[in-house]
Formats: sequence, structure tokens, C-alpha cells
Amino acid sequence: MKTIARLLLGAVLAFAGVGHLTFARDEFDAQVPNSIPLDEDLVVVVSGIVEIALGAALMAIPRHRRVIGLVAAAFFVAVFPGNVSQYVNGVDAFTLNSDRARLIRLFFQPVLVIWALWSTDALELVRERRRRGTAR
Repeated sequence: MKTIARLLLGAVLAFAGVGHLTFARDEFDAQVPNSIPLDEDLVVVVSGIVEIALGAALMAIPRHRRVIGLVAAAFFVAVFPGNVSQYVNGVDAFTLNSDRARLIRLFFQPVLVIWALWSTDALELVRERRRRGTAR
């Protein structure tokens, strides 16, 4: 079950990353917070490349799935301010054209974090590192 969930998450990330670079570029551009002191299109392109890389890694490198899962979870946390910005500023994108829809979406970001951690057994890596640290 975890393998299927990891592969599905990888496919979703890769698909979203391709969307950043192609068909959904304007939609992703609308989510970049104004407070980020970088060109919005650059942020969209770089985050798309990161998503493609993470998605491909989740699907193709199962041996390192736990580290990749931690990185994916951190990525989901890092992009969360964009979702908050979209809600706070009332920006329509991805058919999220109401405050209610944008608010509901905020609750799905933690689901992605949990999905990344669970499907890759990433928390087990953290536990192992802690045990090694306390055993010394």
C-alpha cells in the first residue's frame, strides 16, 4: 500500500511540475506571494523543476525513499505560504474562485506532508537517527 501511495505521490508531483512549466504556468504564477523578492515566473519554473525531480525520485529511487520523503514533506511546507497568500489576497487560480474554496485547500497541504512522510517511511529515518544520537 505504501509503495502505491509513494508512486502515486511521485506521479502527482511530476505532473504538477510539468504544469508549472507548461499548461498551468499562469495559475501557479498567481500563487507566488508578493512578499517573495524574486521574479514570479522564476519561482514557478524553479518550483516546477523541483517538483519534477522529487516526483521522479519518489518513483525511480526507492532505496532513498525516506530521505526523498523528508525533502518532499519539507517542500510542501515551504510552498504553503503561497497557498496562504492565495487565500489572504483572494486570488483566483485552479478554479479556487471563492474564499471558502481557498480556505478548504489550506487543509489539504498537511495531507500532502503526511502522505510524503507515511508513504516513504521518512519518520523511521528520523527515529533511527535519534536512536543513534542517543546511543553515543
